[in-house]
This record gives sequence, structure tokens and C-alpha cells, in this order.
Amino acid sequence: QVQLVESGGGLVQPGGSLRLSCAASGSIFSINAMAWYRQAPGKQRELVASMTSGGSTDYVDSVKGRFTVTTDNAKNTVYLQMNNLKPEDTAVYYCHLLSGGRYWGPGTQVTVSS
Repeated sequence: QVQLVESGGGLVQPGGSLRLSCAASGSIFSINAMAWYRQAPGKQRELVASMTSGGSTDYVDSVKGRFTVTTDNAKNTVYLQMNNLKPEDTAVYYCHLLSGGRYWGPGTQVTVSS
């Protein structure tokens, strides 16, 4: 059994910053990749940022230059530093783990509004 716990969401003004964290625990033998997805109301869930066990990263075009994904392998934790946030970044953000199977966190709300 694998559990993912996210934290760091909240309300922020446009141009502000937030840092999301996701800690994985349980029966984790090896991690292939960790990622962040988001889903805005009325829209499909989309991949925001990912990092493989080899350190390769990928970002959706709309966040390139503003968001940074990092991991702490010793803690099985993935972070998402979000800078210069825009109202269109408002969504529920989900942590995703690829480790022999696919695992999702419960999600954390990010609201960007003045």
C-alpha cells in the first residue's frame, strides 16, 4: 500500500508564489517518476510537471519558466515551486507516483485571485 500526502496549497494573489509538497510512504520499492497534475473546473486533468528517477524533467508549456519540480529521493518527496502565479493556474493539484503502479494523492486546491 502506497500513500501520498500533499500540502502547500492555498489562496495567493496574481504574481505570488506557492510551494507544493508531496510525501510518499508505504511499500515503495523503486520510484520511476513523480509528477504533478492539475484539474481546473470543467477541464480535463493535465500534466503540469514531472521528474524521472534519472533527473529528467518535463513541463507543460504554460508553466515553463515559472514552475520548478524537484525531488528529495531520501524522503520520497516531490516539490513544485510555483512562481509568478496567474489566475489560470487555479486548479486542484494532484501528486502522482509511478512505482510499479500508478498512485495519486487526494489533491490540494490552489486559487490565484486578487
